[in-house]
Amino acid sequence: MPKERNVMVDDSSSSRNGGEANSLTSNLENISFAAKSGHSNDANPGRAISRAQYKPEKWMLPEKAEQSLTQLNLAIVGHVDSGKSTLSGRLLHLLGRISQKEMHKYEKEAKLQGKGSFAYAWALDESAEERERGITMTVAVAYFDSKRYHVVVLDSPGHKDFVPNMITGATQADASILVIDASIGSFEAGMDGTKGQTREHAQLIRSFGVDQLIVAVNKMDAVDYSKERFDLIISQLGAFLRSCGFKDSSVSWIPLSAVENQNLVSAPSDFRLFWYLGPNLLDAIDSFQPPTREFSKPLIMPICDVIKSPSQGQVSACGKLEAGAVRSGSKVLVMPSATIATVRSLERDSEACPIGRAGDNIAVSLNGIDGNHVMAGGVLCHPDFPIAFAKHLELKVLVLDGATPILIGSQLEFHIHHAKEAARVARISLLLDSKTGKVVKKAPRCILAKQSAVVEVILQEAVCVEEFSKCKVLGRVFLRTLGRTVAVGIVTRIVEEQQ
Repeated sequence: MPKERNVMVDDSSSSRNGGEANSLTSNLENISFAAKSGHSNDANPGRAISRAQYKPEKWMLPEKAEQSLTQLNLAIVGHVDSGKSTLSGRLLHLLGRISQKEMHKYEKEAKLQGKGSFAYAWALDESAEERERGITMTVAVAYFDSKRYHVVVLDSPGHKDFVPNMITGATQADASILVIDASIGSFEAGMDGTKGQTREHAQLIRSFGVDQLIVAVNKMDAVDYSKERFDLIISQLGAFLRSCGFKDSSVSWIPLSAVENQNLVSAPSDFRLFWYLGPNLLDAIDSFQPPTREFSKPLIMPICDVIKSPSQGQVSACGKLEAGAVRSGSKVLVMPSATIATVRSLERDSEACPIGRAGDNIAVSLNGIDGNHVMAGGVLCHPDFPIAFAKHLELKVLVLDGATPILIGSQLEFHIHHAKEAARVARISLLLDSKTGKVVKKAPRCILAKQSAVVEVILQEAVCVEEFSKCKVLGRVFLRTLGRTVAVGIVTRIVEEQQ
């Protein structure tokens, strides 16, 4: 996928970040699908052939003898100014993805603006506004190879105004690094229940389905590499991560300093880290379990960005292939326009490639379609297995701790894969026990913090969507208001599909 930026969404309303998520994703997964609303789970059984009938062609499946590295989509998240871009830039430089000549250029430019410490961050924060403000505003994409993986780095913004951009980028993640600023006061600011982004990012990344996490405790040089400070952060943040549904066995804690190059790709050289005997950051990345890929299912690629070349009459859809495979000459259905297009060519890591398979981040150049029919938030899919397009949905949601109550008629921002729409809560059908999923109350007036419920929402405009039981990536939703995520959930039923 070319090093392009996703379309920027400025969500500049004031942000409030709630407290503990009360086993955020665990609760959603534990909500029994037996708690039905009384409606059929298939809103339109005649819409398409059953996916169970799909038979992939031989070329779509990877050869067993292929020795190429497994791709790992790695989201870098965390509170603003925790050092995410500096960490990413330093890692890329150490691994040879940024040349010494390029690094010298960034250092010179940063010093000219009196921001010498931002040199590594500027390798990813390329826009003038990002450099002027000293913050990441969009999701930057870069690549490096470890011993086990071809790693696609998704460097996400940490500022509260740009959480929607973080969502659209990090939904592609297979695993994540949560970057923490160990400095006195900075860790506490990130964990603050009203302004910090550490909590919200951790909640969101778990809700995306990510269950493997590295906590990179950065800027350890600012606290003299104190073991006591490191242990305090583990104690406080660890309890919160467990409440989000992360298992201790799937979380690695790495003390490091990106600026001083300590514990990134080799064992720390500073004697003050003598007490740490664990892996460095790169080794911890290699310890991730390989992601499961759905090669044998019909094509699904949510579109995160569109590149148009009017002079050449070309349009390319960029995104992560969530299922299936595609190659030059393939016919694809572009939703929501329901237009058939032909794949002209493919690019991966800015280089031409013959085939794209599930897990790959690619740019798909299309022929035979008006560029206006290809849009971010849309989906490329198999012509025989179209994705639904709807605005009236039934959801099971979990309201986050500290969030304001959700009422019938509440106006919310609805986020699903790379799409965002205004939404209204039309009905609250059932209040559920968050642990068992059993019905606690029918037709409640509102949903309070830490409560789970079945609700119906009506969107201002229809989105590409599937029930979570059929396609997880097109069935995960996030509800936001006033610059804050208030609930996470899954699509349980498409109430009415757009024709």
